[in-house]
Amino acid sequence: MSTATGEITIVCSHCDRDIPSANIDLHQVHCARNLEKCKICGDMIPKRHADEHFSNTHAPVECTLCNETIDREVLAVHKGEKCPQRIVTCEFCEFPLPALDLAEHQEVCGNRTELCYQCNSYVRLRESYNHETRCPGIVHNNVESSRNGRATGGEGNGRRRNGNEVSQRRILFTIAITGIAVLLGSLFFQRKSAVSQVE
Repeated sequence: MSTATGEITIVCSHCDRDIPSANIDLHQVHCARNLEKCKICGDMIPKRHADEHFSNTHAPVECTLCNETIDREVLAVHKGEKCPQRIVTCEFCEFPLPALDLAEHQEVCGNRTELCYQCNSYVRLRESYNHETRCPGIVHNNVESSRNGRATGGEGNGRRRNGNEVSQRRILFTIAITGIAVLLGSLFFQRKSAVSQVE
């Protein structure tokens, strides 16, 4: 074989690289003495760094969430999709919790009820999607809102607006409570660290 410059090369039997024919004897001695092929990835590794290469590149690692030993190549998939301790959110309340506890939490959370402002009945959260598609109040309210719109000059349906106001109030209340909890928590930890520094 020859290179672009016309130099003749020979393939090294140890590392499978093209080596100029003038250097092949010296290269093969050096290559066989100092390098070895990784049995997993096939890379040529200096013999003195073979253990380090294996531990840094191929050795199984422990998942930091569940402490299970996982092959390094599938660790990202494990942490993102399979780890029982990965954090997921409840589809009903969007509360973050470990995947291991999700089914039990959603069983309880999905049984909570909320008032449907269309038909004034309480509906389980797990049934809310089906209820929205079959709610008897939606048809009634649409007819009623068109009548009210004609009668009052287009003010619309007050009941639906009231539901939106309640949802907005609930969101604002949740944000306010969360902010207060964060503020109190930071004050508590600051006071605790100040006391521990004094001691």
